[in-house]
Amino acid sequence: MTFLEYLEEKIFLLITTIIFIFFLSIYLFFLNIDLEVIIFLIILILAFIIISLVINYFIIKKRYNNIINLVDSLEEKYLIKELISKPKTILEKAYYYALDKACKALNEKLSEVEISKEDYLDFLESFIHEIKTPIAALSLYTDNNKDKRLKEEVLKISKLVEKMLFYAKSEVLEKDYFIKETSLTDLVHPVILEYKNYLLTYHIKVEVSNMEEVMVYTDIKWLNFIISQIISNAIKYQNKKDKLIKISTYQTATNIGLEIYDNGVGIKEEDLSRVFAKGFTGSNRNKSNASGLGLYLAKKLCDKLGLAIKIESKYLKYTKVTIIFPKGNYFLNETKKIN
Repeated sequence: MTFLEYLEEKIFLLITTIIFIFFLSIYLFFLNIDLEVIIFLIILILAFIIISLVINYFIIKKRYNNIINLVDSLEEKYLIKELISKPKTILEKAYYYALDKACKALNEKLSEVEISKEDYLDFLESFIHEIKTPIAALSLYTDNNKDKRLKEEVLKISKLVEKMLFYAKSEVLEKDYFIKETSLTDLVHPVILEYKNYLLTYHIKVEVSNMEEVMVYTDIKWLNFIISQIISNAIKYQNKKDKLIKISTYQTATNIGLEIYDNGVGIKEEDLSRVFAKGFTGSNRNKSNASGLGLYLAKKLCDKLGLAIKIESKYLKYTKVTIIFPKGNYFLNETKKIN
């Protein structure tokens, strides 16, 4: 708020004050008061008004800045009414009353939305729990009948259901994770086994190296999902005769990197900055097979776990996705972040 903006609000007061001074000076003049005295009185009155306006301006500006800074610092801005000071002027009381009513209405609406969201998640979890039974039965049937094509489709359904659950719960996943020390081998190998039929059917060679006894702190379920999304893409976008997926690790003084490389179709340079965007499927890939959610969810889960994920690629040559784990105890790392 500038001083000119403040004066705009005081324009009526300024005009009436100028009119008052004008008529007062005329009245004093007709009373034969010395002109020097009249000028002195006018200057005294103007000085008093200007000093009062300046002091009042700084008082109001301080209150104005306090409210602005308070609002900017709040993550949940609808709680502002609980933190601002009580109103002093009649107009402030009217604004405070309006703010109070608006905040109460918003909080009631948020409560309704939260209850509705929890009901939806409860239904979704129940639905997914129930649908896993026929999926498991189908998987057993395909095992007994050695129907690889059908088994691939069953796995696809299972992964889509899993993705749907993670997407629906992506905003409240903090309530559903458990951090523990685990080896990267235990994270990667189960995912490879899940996709073994795809890998065999499409003759995709998998090379795993440098993973012996490499330990990280993470949530196993979340990381399995993240790695699954990356490997699924590596399988989906193969276009070479000699198809290859390489999974390896590297270590620095502070980090452990898990690299997943494929020699598939790659990603165009102009698309690389958007691969983690929600719904983005790229301009060169088969969009009928893409939802644009896999890498989006992978990035979102990595952020929540305090991990970094990056991707590099050359179109028609390769794609490499790297997940970066901080070294050391997860809980110690989190404490350092807070401090």
